Amino acid sequence: MTESVFDCRMCGHCCQGQGGIVASAPERERLAEYLGMAVEEFCSRYTEPQGKKLVLRCGEDGFCVFFDPKTACTVHPAKPDVCRAWPFFRGNLVDPVSWELAQEYCPGIRPECGHAEFARLGIAYVKDNHLAKTGREDEANALRIADLVDKI
Repeated sequence: MTESVFDCRMCGHCCQGQGGIVASAPERERLAEYLGMAVEEFCSRYTEPQGKKLVLRCGEDGFCVFFDPKTACTVHPAKPDVCRAWPFFRGNLVDPVSWELAQEYCPGIRPECGHAEFARLGIAYVKDNHLAKTGREDEANALRIADLVDKI
């Protein structure tokens, strides 16, 4: 269903940028288990604090440490929810200008669908895939959409 508004091109643009990939406690546990290591080791090797949140580190190239230009995400089955939800972030769902700017950055967003359809399907996607966050301080703010759910 979301293919009508977003078709991932595996370009990696969303994997680029320091401090943008928040990993909450359950997501850190999932990643650590996937990598076969203790959560503490995972956190010390692959995360850094950003306020009250932990974010995935970036390499010298500015991409997430788990991004490989040849194969894309090397932890795809266990990736953080914020990665699973892209481009259905709160800002893109509520603000048509943010959605338009995201299109310049992400070639997978289909502008012909219109913002209203993008928002409707995006909210449903985040909700149906259990990616919405509750407001815990270690969670990604971009996925706090509880107030938007009645708008679908």
